[in-house]
Amino acid sequence: MALLELKNITKDFPGVRALDGVSFDLERGEIHALCGENGAGKSTLIKILCGYHPYGSYGGEVLLNHQPVQFKDLKASEEKGIALIAQELALVPELSVAENLLLGRWPVKGGFIQWDEVHRVAQKALDLVALKVDLEKPIRELGIGQQQMIEIAKALSKKAEILVLDEPTAALTESDTARLLEFLRALKNQGVSSIYISHRIEEVGQIADRVTVLRDGKSIITAPMFQLSQEKIIAHMVGREVKNLYPRPQTTAGPVLLAVKNFSVEDPANPGRYVVKDVSFEVHAGEVLGVAGLMGAGRTALLSSLFGAARGKVEGTLVSQGNPRPPFTSPEQAIGAGVALVSEDRKRYGLVLESPVEENLILAYMRKLSRHGFLDQPAIEQECEAQVRAMRIKTPSLSSWVNKLSGGNQQKVVLGKWLMTRPQVLFLDEPTRGIDVGAKSEIYELMGQLAAQGIGIVLVSSDLPEVLGLSHRVLVLNQGRMTAKLEAQEATPERVLAAAALKG
Repeated sequence: MALLELKNITKDFPGVRALDGVSFDLERGEIHALCGENGAGKSTLIKILCGYHPYGSYGGEVLLNHQPVQFKDLKASEEKGIALIAQELALVPELSVAENLLLGRWPVKGGFIQWDEVHRVAQKALDLVALKVDLEKPIRELGIGQQQMIEIAKALSKKAEILVLDEPTAALTESDTARLLEFLRALKNQGVSSIYISHRIEEVGQIADRVTVLRDGKSIITAPMFQLSQEKIIAHMVGREVKNLYPRPQTTAGPVLLAVKNFSVEDPANPGRYVVKDVSFEVHAGEVLGVAGLMGAGRTALLSSLFGAARGKVEGTLVSQGNPRPPFTSPEQAIGAGVALVSEDRKRYGLVLESPVEENLILAYMRKLSRHGFLDQPAIEQECEAQVRAMRIKTPSLSSWVNKLSGGNQQKVVLGKWLMTRPQVLFLDEPTRGIDVGAKSEIYELMGQLAAQGIGIVLVSSDLPEVLGLSHRVLVLNQGRMTAKLEAQEATPERVLAAAALKG
């Protein structure tokens, strides 16, 4: 019997119908996964459920315990036992664990906060999720996994019966992800229901009782998880069969484009300690070189430092374009030598969000598009339109702000920006994080095309199957040191994880 029902939901925005007759239901003690590509309507649907889009701004009906409900805001939804655990956690970094757990509802008497009561209630909330942390510790000092559990503790302490989890594992380590999934199963046994939204289809297979797939604002299928394979879910999401999730480019390694020798990067916060130490490797034309390792292994520090954006002192030598040279001291030097970097945080380092697509595309190529100190607008439009077509970027126009695009299309803009520089070596740091399987498939296809053109690709990813499936060779980092260099046929999950966790 359904605890929650959304019936024939429609929602329009200027010029687009985001939801077109979507129906969804949730049973008590069920984990129901909501899947779909970016732009499929998932976020709009849960914003209606949680009161972000208030009653009257959409069509259709929401029923809770078979009674119609009309939420005017997030608080009204919370009062009915629905709690949203958003991808961007709603915690205040500078406040303590206890203060965050009772944020907005601190007990007050005579105009003063009753701190003994704050700590008593906060401890009770932590006990609900079996989390042992100091109540006085600032949130900023906790790991992302612990912060996620505090968000859930906060929701449960408000007597939430329905948890809406939006990409809850996007920033978690494998061990934190495993703990979260185990905890959600325990809550399920206690009668708590969860709506689970994730791009990680393998997690959906591990956790979901049922799956609903949205595509282009419509509900495509709802079925028990045991009736669906990962491949079937993906096919429903993208509207076509995707046979090979990780298509390794069928290319042969060519000449060395970049050689890295005894490369080390000092930790700027701890002089004498190295985040990267004595790493050496070569990048060949037409190959994908994977870099694997656990969180904190030094993968991002390696790529950003090679790109001339080191935060600490750098040692070692490079051979770039056939010439020995010291490490790049600025991204401008790296770009001039044919190196490009797609950083792991596209919103912080890859894009100017409140600027048009066109301006973002030409950021790294602007000098080549100017004449006598002035931007050549016809050339800019021609180059950008060609890049939008080549990358299949879905945007109303070049003048549309990039923050209005889906995550997958934003990532394509970042890639397009760097491809306009005509790089020889392309560093990809978590290129598919937070994007749907359809966009992932397009990026993998693009990697194959770039490799076929002779570009050398260095791929960093926390998704081990992605690294192993796409790479011709795999380097493994452990605490900044290279502990293995494996050919594709040697790079099994067991060997990579053993090298990544090696002690000593």
